[in-house]
Formats: sequence, structure tokens, C-alpha cells
Amino acid sequence: MSKADALVDPAPVFAALGDRTRLSLLLRLSDGRARSITTLSTATNLTRQAVTKHLRVLEDAGLVAASRVGRESLFAGRPEALAEARRYLETVSAQWDENLIRLRTHVEG
Repeated sequence: MSKADALVDPAPVFAALGDRTRLSLLLRLSDGRARSITTLSTATNLTRQAVTKHLRVLEDAGLVAASRVGRESLFAGRPEALAEARRYLETVSAQWDENLIRLRTHVEG
């Protein structure tokens, strides 16, 4: 088992990040302030229902967290989920570097 295999499954995070709308929503939430669906749909061509759908995907991937304030749902970014994805990519990158070094050693040796 590699180090990358030992980490939490990063596929849902990368799948969620593979959509421009979700990336845009995540960027708007990256300042740490929680926002409502209404606020997040303002100044976009998206309906509140579309924003809700995208936020649920981000929430399922662990990239945002929802909380209730009265009748309103507020969403905030979760930077630790991105940090975990970064660690995964760093682990994979290190494995590739090691493999390339072994290949170079083999070819040149």
C-alpha cells in the first residue's frame, strides 16, 4: 500500500473541483465567511436551485460546510479538505519523482 492509498479517497474532491461553477462558488467562500444561497446566487446567471445543487456536491466532497441560521442555510469553505487534496497530490508527485529517478538510474547505468 502506497502513502497515497493510505489517504482518504480524494476522488470526490477532485470530481467536485472539476466544474467551473463549483470552483467559482468555492472561490467566493474562500475568505472564511459563511454565505447564504441567495447571496451566492446574486450577480450570477444561476438560479438558487442550481447554486444549491452545486453546494451540495461541494458539501458531499467535504469542501464546504452548511449551517442553519433560522430558516436559512449558510455555507462556508473548509480549507482542510483542500489541504488533504494537496497532500494527496504531493504524495503522488513524490512517487513519480522517485520512479523517474529510478528510470534515469537504470537507463544511464
